[in-house]
Amino acid sequence: MIPYGKQSIEHDDIEEVIKVLKSDFITQGPKIKEFEDKLAAYCGAKYAVTFNSGTSALHAAYFAGGLKVGDEFITTPITFVATANAGLYLGAKPVFVDVEPDTGNIDPHLIESAISEKTKMIVPVHYAGHPCNMEKIKEIADKYDLIVIEDGCHALGAKYKLHDVWVKVGSCKFSDMTVFSFHPVKHITTGEGGAVLTNSDEYYEILKMFRNHGITKDKNKFCNGCNGDWYYEMQFLGCNYRMTDIQAALGLSQLKRLNEFVRKRRKIAQNYNKILHDNKYFYLPIEKDYASHSYHLYSVRLNDKYKNRKKEIFQKLRENGIGVQVHYIPVYYHPYYEKLGYKKGICAKAEDFYKREISLPLYPELTDFEIKFIVKNVLNIL
Repeated sequence: MIPYGKQSIEHDDIEEVIKVLKSDFITQGPKIKEFEDKLAAYCGAKYAVTFNSGTSALHAAYFAGGLKVGDEFITTPITFVATANAGLYLGAKPVFVDVEPDTGNIDPHLIESAISEKTKMIVPVHYAGHPCNMEKIKEIADKYDLIVIEDGCHALGAKYKLHDVWVKVGSCKFSDMTVFSFHPVKHITTGEGGAVLTNSDEYYEILKMFRNHGITKDKNKFCNGCNGDWYYEMQFLGCNYRMTDIQAALGLSQLKRLNEFVRKRRKIAQNYNKILHDNKYFYLPIEKDYASHSYHLYSVRLNDKYKNRKKEIFQKLRENGIGVQVHYIPVYYHPYYEKLGYKKGICAKAEDFYKREISLPLYPELTDFEIKFIVKNVLNIL
């Protein structure tokens, strides 16, 4: 079975992990800060704070942004449930806005009508690695004094255009914070892991404390004075969301190859595009003029004739050794969200996107032979 995505681990990655295992620190050691500094430098942000998953990174970002009980935040239903769940953890309500039919990203022209007096933040998701229209989203956020948190879990290495200059997702040029995931199918992996990038000194300090139970060891920030060198204070209720040095060492090694990973993903997508450009069965992913796609996914959309046979097509592809996947079931389709009162029909374009979407395999080590095998089977089955 050719999977839709997988990690790329080389000898250097393994050696870096072994070095940490032989060192004095396997957690809360120097590799964490080194990884954070290099990740921030790569993206062009001031700070990066690592976490033990992309989900915990989202939770921390929402907390740092002040999301609380009774607040609302605007996001998309075409995403993994974590984007919405992380707000529920804090007692806030996700408000789902429909998507652009071609990119699967939140439609910025529909955001303003979803804003209420309870709205605290906008959380755009860079679906499949294609950046959202961040200039328009930032314009709306500034107008209504809203926080913007980019869910960039698909988009490490992607870029968008700012006044004819390309900037990386994670630079936070259009947002207050950006969240990344380092799950094995993502652009780089730490096994499990995530990070929040920001240019804000205030958010940076809160994020560091939140991942460590709300604790600070900075004597300049103590509320009750310093009672000794051992002293620390828990100042709010945080979580244990720390990344280990083992994970950070793997992340550092992977980060050295990130540009190559993105280059290979883009080349594979271009190969797919070249072979499939005139097919009569589905629409190919697009790349808008303000975006440089990092292709976490190669997401195709079945046309009107075939979308009602998606289940059959999906099963036959799997039976033929092609590990296709679907991204995503609209968040509010899930039983938990139905119990919260969300109804089908609220985002018609997102629901239609789900009916059509199939993700073909895409990862850096996918070979030309495998691509030809995939394409041949896809076209034969259709």
